[in-house]
Amino acid sequence: MTAAATASAPVRGWTRLPVAARIAIVYVAARLVTTGFFLLAAAMSGPGSRFGVAPSLAELSIGWDAQWYWLVAVSGYPTELPLAAGGHVAENAWAFMPLYPFLANALGFVMGSWGAGAVTISLAAGYGACLALHAMLRERIGASAAMWSVVFFACGPLAALFQVGYAESLFLFVLFLALWCVQRRRFAWLYLLVPVMGFTRPGILAFALFLGLYGIHRFLRRRVDPLPLRDVVHILALGGVSVIVGFAWQTVAAIVTGDSGAYLATELAWRRNWTGESDGGFVPVDGWARAVGFWFTQWGLGAVAGYVFLVLLIGGVTAALLWLPEVKKLGVEVRLWSASYLVYLLLVFFPQSSVFRLLVPISPLWGAFAVPQNRVWRAGVLAAALLGQWWWIYNMYALGNQYWQIP
Repeated sequence: MTAAATASAPVRGWTRLPVAARIAIVYVAARLVTTGFFLLAAAMSGPGSRFGVAPSLAELSIGWDAQWYWLVAVSGYPTELPLAAGGHVAENAWAFMPLYPFLANALGFVMGSWGAGAVTISLAAGYGACLALHAMLRERIGASAAMWSVVFFACGPLAALFQVGYAESLFLFVLFLALWCVQRRRFAWLYLLVPVMGFTRPGILAFALFLGLYGIHRFLRRRVDPLPLRDVVHILALGGVSVIVGFAWQTVAAIVTGDSGAYLATELAWRRNWTGESDGGFVPVDGWARAVGFWFTQWGLGAVAGYVFLVLLIGGVTAALLWLPEVKKLGVEVRLWSASYLVYLLLVFFPQSSVFRLLVPISPLWGAFAVPQNRVWRAGVLAAALLGQWWWIYNMYALGNQYWQIP
């Protein structure tokens, strides 16, 4: 047997495996690496850390916002909004959607603890998200690039979310399935997926915007890509369902608490931890305008530099989504979703250390990094992703003692 034949045998064996098995191997290997990072972070955690000296993996997995999800599971939602010392609404459970904590509670009842149920759901949903991501990208950028996209996604800077009690994994799984359905024009499934997304994690209004932009795109291209009446009906109906679901949780919070602004006041409570403001309501884009001034002043660069940076950032992201060849290859659905979600964040979010986690729903853009057929490039991207993952775990879990170390 020649050396070339011997060298190619593992490759042939790999390619003969079912796609689901190959993705499972990648995913398990990635989770082992993440577990190693968590163990290292636990060993480095000291008295000044949020988690104390040498916390266990279980303690790390149910830290931070996982505690809020646990509180929802065991106590439900408050009928009276708690107030902070300044008289404004304090942080409370209404900021967290109910589906994930209640599913984790049901599974945890069987497994013996809420944390076990929550992490199991996150792990399983993360694998499902990898399968869905590969299915989304395979026909657009090829099987090899799609698999590398899964590698980057499973090993990415925020991949620790697959192993903690956060709702992101479940949301990503359902989101990627929804995007795949739009790609394949299997709209009927979205009547189930949209409510599931909407009650898992905030962001369904971004999907409503995506459907609107997608409908406009289909209309403009109807001469080369026929737009049958049934598709028009589905797109309009699903856009309406997404909007209704998007405001449903606010309505539920208003009914239960008797306060029409309960949900928005709750969300603004987290922003006040940064700005110190005790008055004022929600104004679209105001969060970013205030944040760039806040952060650039903290860094000694001045608010004006922050505003210039924000304009350049918006312009750069827009240009990349419109014209970057690697991004265009991903397909119009990925590009429109990414644009819609980024617009949503621009409208509603106050950027702080959680911005990295909140960018995870645009993970299909990993495909753009996988397009170049260059081993050195792909190895470099993977190394950067793993380095970013360790940096995030180290800061948020080994340390977690500064105002900018909040996941």
